[in-house]
Amino acid sequence: MPRTAERASAQKIVPLHHPGTWVATLVVLLIVCLAAHSVATNPAFEWPVVVEYMLNAEVLTGLQRTLELTLAAMVMGLVLGTVLALLRLSNNRLLSTLSWAYIWFFRSVPVLVQLIFWYNFGALYSMISLRVPFGPTLFAVSTNTLITPLFAALAGLGLSQSAYTAEVIRAGIVSVPTGQTRAALALGMRRLMIYRRIILPQAMRVIIPPVGNEVISMVKNTSLVSVIALAELLYTTQLIYARTYQTIPLLIVASLWYLIIVSVLSVGQYFLERKFRHQ
Repeated sequence: MPRTAERASAQKIVPLHHPGTWVATLVVLLIVCLAAHSVATNPAFEWPVVVEYMLNAEVLTGLQRTLELTLAAMVMGLVLGTVLALLRLSNNRLLSTLSWAYIWFFRSVPVLVQLIFWYNFGALYSMISLRVPFGPTLFAVSTNTLITPLFAALAGLGLSQSAYTAEVIRAGIVSVPTGQTRAALALGMRRLMIYRRIILPQAMRVIIPPVGNEVISMVKNTSLVSVIALAELLYTTQLIYARTYQTIPLLIVASLWYLIIVSVLSVGQYFLERKFRHQ
């Protein structure tokens, strides 16, 4: 063995110390412990009231409405967003332009504004009707009867979500090399089969993470429908503390339920991403 190797083997390896890291860690832990103690012992939080209302029937009804709105808006956003993404990638310039204009408009206008607009749509058209040109009316209904708070909420959330989802799906499709599409066409495969068996399975690796984030954002965006008096989770807790004047504990109840829902969805997103990553 050469002398340099002998010297190297004889030397004692001393791990590098990071005193600054340890000090910072201790400071952070101290701050966290002080904050946790303050939150746990401060009587203004009224933790017994929080425990009392966590499984309250009204709160659970609002929670159910929040989950229903999230599911319906995301399904609407995924279906319409997929159509918009395909139109955006179409060789037909008119269809591509119309899709771009839709996405541009609904991504530009805040969701809160859209919700209020749909809720007051009756100010523009008092009646919604379907008639034969220069002929009889086949269908007519009052706008205020048709556009309920639930309809306005789904329209505002779903149409806005479809614009964001369309761009996510378009990015996923574009990420698949075009050479695979040309090879499939050369083999005689039809467009629909190419999308179903070649493009979409590969595009899902790009689509799943942002769509998962959109689902989580949608859970929180449902709280916006409280402005149109739709009794989801936040509005339900607002109705309760308007009677009991227990504002802080009821807001904590709503926050805890949002934390639980988002945590469950985050775990599901993790396993779904891992599944498509290893395909």
